[in-house]
Amino acid sequence: MTKHTIQLTINDQTRTISIDARKTLLDALREDCNLTGAHAGCEHGVCGACTVIVEGEPVRSCLMFAVQAQGKTIRTVEGLAQGSALHPMQKAFTEQHAVQCGYCTPGFLMLTVAALEKTPHMDDEALREVVASNLCRCTGYENILAAVRIAADDMRRRP
Repeated sequence: MTKHTIQLTINDQTRTISIDARKTLLDALREDCNLTGAHAGCEHGVCGACTVIVEGEPVRSCLMFAVQAQGKTIRTVEGLAQGSALHPMQKAFTEQHAVQCGYCTPGFLMLTVAALEKTPHMDDEALREVVASNLCRCTGYENILAAVRIAADDMRRRP
C-alpha cells in the first residue's frame, strides 16, 4: 500500500507522519503521534470516546481519515492543560467527581470545551443535548453536567 506523508498541526505543534490513506485520525494520533488521550470505543462514531477538536469543531476521530486533517488545526485532550495548570473543564471534572472509569472522559472534555467555546452562554437544555451525544456507562451524567456548568462559568470569566 502507498504511504502518504502528511503534516498535522496538533496542539500547536506540527508533526510529519507517513501513513496509509485509509488510516483514521484516531489511529494516527494514537499510533503515529503517541497521543493516546482519545480512546477507541465503538469505532462507528456513536460513543464519542474519540472526540477531538478540528478547526474548532468536535469531531469523532474514528470517522475521519488522517489525510483529511492535513492543514487543519487539531486539539486533543493532551493540549487542554497549560503546563501544570488544568483547563477549567478538567478542573471541574475532577472537583465534581465526573469521572469513574475515565474511558469516556477525554471525549466529554473535548466535546464540551468545543461547545462552550462556540456558545459560551449555553442554556441547560442545549447543554444536556450536547452531553447526550457522548456515551458514559458509569456516571449517570449528573456529575458530568454539574462539572460542565461550573467550567462554563469559569471559561466565561477567562480572557
